[in-house]
Amino acid sequence: MSGRYDVVLVASLVMLWGQAAAADEKIAGAVEVTRQEPAVLWRNPQDLSSRNLFYGRGGEQHQPVGDYTFVKEDLAGTNPKFVVRDAKGVTWTVKLGIEAKPEVAASRLVWAAGYSADEDYFVSEIHVTGLPAHLHRGAKFEDASGNFRNARLKRHSKEEKAGHWKWRQNPFTGTREFNGLRTLVAVINDWDVKDDNNVIREEEGQDGRHQRVFFISDLGATFGTAGIVNPRRKSKGDLASYQSSHFILRTKPEFVDFDTPRRPSIIFLVNPHSFFSRMGMRWVGRDIPRSDAHWTGELLGRLSIDQIRDAFRGAGYAPDEVEGFTQVVKGRIEELNKL
Repeated sequence: MSGRYDVVLVASLVMLWGQAAAADEKIAGAVEVTRQEPAVLWRNPQDLSSRNLFYGRGGEQHQPVGDYTFVKEDLAGTNPKFVVRDAKGVTWTVKLGIEAKPEVAASRLVWAAGYSADEDYFVSEIHVTGLPAHLHRGAKFEDASGNFRNARLKRHSKEEKAGHWKWRQNPFTGTREFNGLRTLVAVINDWDVKDDNNVIREEEGQDGRHQRVFFISDLGATFGTAGIVNPRRKSKGDLASYQSSHFILRTKPEFVDFDTPRRPSIIFLVNPHSFFSRMGMRWVGRDIPRSDAHWTGELLGRLSIDQIRDAFRGAGYAPDEVEGFTQVVKGRIEELNKL
């Protein structure tokens, strides 16, 4: 009986895997992109060695200015979020919880390497007026004075959002720059590589022409384990987990496999759709040409140790955490340069 049960169980799981893949394809394809403007994934960061990673893409001049006025709650995703307007009238999405710090640090390194990123800032404490009597999520992060601690603020862009892009189907597949982004995913342990985290934004280039810029918009699941685990706090912004995680899984004559993204913990089989969807994401870190991974290492190698430290300082980490994360990133860059 046990043999028959195992066969039925495996068959059922395979069927659920197929259903999960089909559902993901439907979700990812829900937004069709029909515009024909030039597509941009990477721009050569000629000023890389002088880029300010404490403030990131938006620079010091774009950092948020308090106090903040509540606009609305954002119920998308798994982390508490709401929209505010700052003292200058700029609109921001506030994210609370364990993704706030790692997302800011990750956005700094991704942007430094020449890829686009959101204008993210970390704020240790914000005061918000006009809050509703009850927040659906995030109330536990609020004190009696209406203050929230440890928040990521993402500046709302004036550029038009044109849709989402897929890891398996995009204009850059097979290019050095695309493989460089896959390598960067492994450097920062970004295991949540869902297609709906990838955004296309309409921007005006230096020549005045509109461009479709492809980038990863959600970088919160970084600097922890190489895949989702239980408890989840270890999989995002957890120094001990990041230090103990594997980076390069194996090397081949012409290719390299990274351990990120890796298979979820088996406990997540309670949600077969999510489990098998994530199983299907592992290819993002596999079979990357060694030359392209080495190119990424050379690119990141132009960063000074202080620039890397600034990425984590700007994300609100304590001094010992800043140094710990910095040394892991530095070590991974050195590994890439040895390929």
